[in-house]
Amino acid sequence: MPDLRVLRVADLLLHEQHDAQRSDPLAQRIVSDGVLKNPPIVAPVDGGPPFVVLDGANRVTAASALGLVHVVAQVVDYDDPALALDTWHHLVCGFPRDRFDALVEQVVGARLEPTDVMHARALVARREALAFVVHPDGRAYAVGAAGDLHERTARLNALVDIYRSHGRICRVRTDHIDDLLSWHDDVTALVVFPRYEPAEIVDLARVGARLPAGITRHLIPHRALRVNFPVSILRDDRSAQSKNDWLTDWMKTKLQAKEVRSYQESTVLFDE
Repeated sequence: MPDLRVLRVADLLLHEQHDAQRSDPLAQRIVSDGVLKNPPIVAPVDGGPPFVVLDGANRVTAASALGLVHVVAQVVDYDDPALALDTWHHLVCGFPRDRFDALVEQVVGARLEPTDVMHARALVARREALAFVVHPDGRAYAVGAAGDLHERTARLNALVDIYRSHGRICRVRTDHIDDLLSWHDDVTALVVFPRYEPAEIVDLARVGARLPAGITRHLIPHRALRVNFPVSILRDDRSAQSKNDWLTDWMKTKLQAKEVRSYQESTVLFDE
């Protein structure tokens, strides 16, 4: 069974920015539905608390905005070999191509170095580039990287903010832009990010240097979904221990009623 716990919102550390376009409607939906549908995924730091939020920055932000002291979360072991950390890349659409490169250089304060995709991959892997950009015609540019963790993270956020406010973002797993052009219209560029290590995620959370939303992708074994935990329980003034006792009894009832089902096979959802 997933390790579900009621935790203090104040003990949860974000490693990525929240997306107000998602967290604000999510807060409204939590109120209207009266339940927290999918618990955020967290991992203890040095045994915890605190806990670093691996997935669910918008849910935690929504809970905080609603004034919830507690939230139900799924606690995982970041050292679990079955847990994987991957990266989302950003396919940018609907942004004038002639303005994109100029704005990147202007806002990020880093020069775009022409290169090929293979070399760009190596630069990003060695952290000698902040990211790289591929245009639909195959031209590639490396975004220069310099400075400490805070400075690099600030520039990465500035880069993403450029196209977040001017275009559409599609999260993709591949850095082969040719594989994407037949599925997406009005493509401006593909922005490719480095692959992070769990230790880097913990360090980011500790110092408050948050990555842009939608870059890290954690693959969680036995992930708990559609928990639909009552917000009324999270809102009341009982202690976390009392709420965790209630949670344990609630989970037992769910199991005995055969309402819990585990899917071993991969699935594709069409109603998210």
